[in-house]
Amino acid sequence: MVGPYSHIRYECKDHVAVITLDYPPVNAFSRTMADELTHCLDQVAETEAVRAVVLTGAGKVFCAGADLKGRADVIKGPGDLTAHLRRTREAFHAIRECAKPVVVAINGAALGAGLALVASADILVASERASLGLPEIDVGLMGGAGHAARLFSHSMLRTMALTGYRVPAQELLRLGVVNQVVSPEDLLDCALDIAQTIAQKSPLAIKLSKQTLNAIEDMSLRDAYRYEQDMTAALGRTEDSREAQRAFLEKRAPVFQGR
Repeated sequence: MVGPYSHIRYECKDHVAVITLDYPPVNAFSRTMADELTHCLDQVAETEAVRAVVLTGAGKVFCAGADLKGRADVIKGPGDLTAHLRRTREAFHAIRECAKPVVVAINGAALGAGLALVASADILVASERASLGLPEIDVGLMGGAGHAARLFSHSMLRTMALTGYRVPAQELLRLGVVNQVVSPEDLLDCALDIAQTIAQKSPLAIKLSKQTLNAIEDMSLRDAYRYEQDMTAALGRTEDSREAQRAFLEKRAPVFQGR
């Protein structure tokens, strides 16, 4: 059983897990949230009933960044800062390395650590109220630029990091950072539609596809395509692959067994 949690909410229906950041008033990224999110995603990764994940925030803010108010309670002595930093980055890695694709529904501002959460996901959709930013420059800190570099150009990234500029939803769409911008009321349904489409595919194919997409990001073209070919050959030996090909030829919906 996944949970119970105090800073996030979890539910699962029709093979889609919905994880909601829920730490009022602004879903600040606390120690507890980092631990709970990592734990939840690790369990989801090994839960066969889950085939895709939607990550969103409760209220009007997705995540306002690091929990500065709670920082003093976490960092009290030698080693505490190192442990805190490790805990934070592992939460981001838990999203990227989750065996199930993560669709992030950005319901409002995603700042600093919130931007890193967003950038770690697979598919991004946004509310008209959404924005992404790196406000650390205004509080004497740094962080999130490496994750932001996966989404933004050199000049835009440095504008964000050095001025604190928040990129609004329509500009995120124009820049190709998000797939869609919809009304706040339609956001969750939009993300669920994408997740449910993924959930209808072969679980094995989805798992290997995400693993491959992660692995080839930093490879040369030659190495990346060789890796993809190896994964294609491995997938082709599965029953799900044979079922997909039979269903295509027989013009029917496939029935996947996950093997």
